[in-house]
Amino acid sequence: MWGNKDQLVESTSAGAVARKVREFDWGATPLGRSRDWPPELKTVVRQILESRFPAAIVWGPAYTTIYNDAFLPILGDKPEALGRSFADIWAEAWHEIGPIAERAYAGEATYISDFPLVIDRYGKPEQAWFTFCYSPLRLSDGTVAGMIDTVVETTNTMRARADLDVVNKELGHRLKNTLALVQAFAEQTLVKVTEREAVNAFRDRLRALGHAHDVLLRHSWAAASLDTVVRETLAPLDGLQQIAIEGPDIAIASRAALSLSLILHELATNATKYGALSVPDGCIALSWGIADGVFCLRWCEAGGPPVEAPTHLGFGSRLIRRGIAVSGKVDCRYLPEGFEAELSAPAGELLSS
Repeated sequence: MWGNKDQLVESTSAGAVARKVREFDWGATPLGRSRDWPPELKTVVRQILESRFPAAIVWGPAYTTIYNDAFLPILGDKPEALGRSFADIWAEAWHEIGPIAERAYAGEATYISDFPLVIDRYGKPEQAWFTFCYSPLRLSDGTVAGMIDTVVETTNTMRARADLDVVNKELGHRLKNTLALVQAFAEQTLVKVTEREAVNAFRDRLRALGHAHDVLLRHSWAAASLDTVVRETLAPLDGLQQIAIEGPDIAIASRAALSLSLILHELATNATKYGALSVPDGCIALSWGIADGVFCLRWCEAGGPPVEAPTHLGFGSRLIRRGIAVSGKVDCRYLPEGFEAELSAPAGELLSS
């Protein structure tokens, strides 16, 4: 095809598509005889035919298509696409991908991840997903003469994510039922306990644990948004919006998310009983950040009743002092102007499971 055994394809491209390209009657297409192709087109054809990454060249105003072996699974059982218009090959989806191709022809590359398309390559419509890039192809004078489509199908990955989402939702439903059952058992078992405050505290801690699990389930237990953990934990205890929250949103590990949720619940509960949240004019500044590899969270109360250090440590206080990581530190200060707590830990422990 290349004339005088042009080494463009003959020497290295031995795939089925490369043979088709060599034997194809390009003179019957808008591209014309291959020996007359511009050198830029010959070069890019050689590159994709020698590549194992799925790619297709779309050249000229008729969108004439040349693809490589790795592109065959993308096409499925569609009629032979070699030499045909890209718009005809993907006619069922052209209303969606056509404008993207037009942008490439205008000189603008477009990269899209997990793009959903309904296509027909096995005799019936199917939902599929693709990560692809349409990039302009230029002649030596800078004129855009076509585009290259580099693409990976992500259908299996997207379906697996959807299946995992269903499993996570079912797990979340069952976990909520389990926590509700534990709470019911506790209330029935402790019905004769006269210290109702302890029973109520146990119930509230279960609820806080449930909120933390909800956040983790939405993130598949891999990591959780620190900002989301903080806000969802504190919202039930901050009816007057007395807590000012400030800090970068960080993805933290599941273990740290659970610990932090329970600690914040205890801090807010104590503030509701004895501190800044026990009066309308009280306020709390909650902030966090990472500096020099150390995560630090600060809880500062103001405007509440006079502060007194506790004479003994209850469960909540011990939970706070455990910190949010194995190597973490906790500094609690009972200042006259308000209680303060500073929790720190190596950022690596906070971000890893």
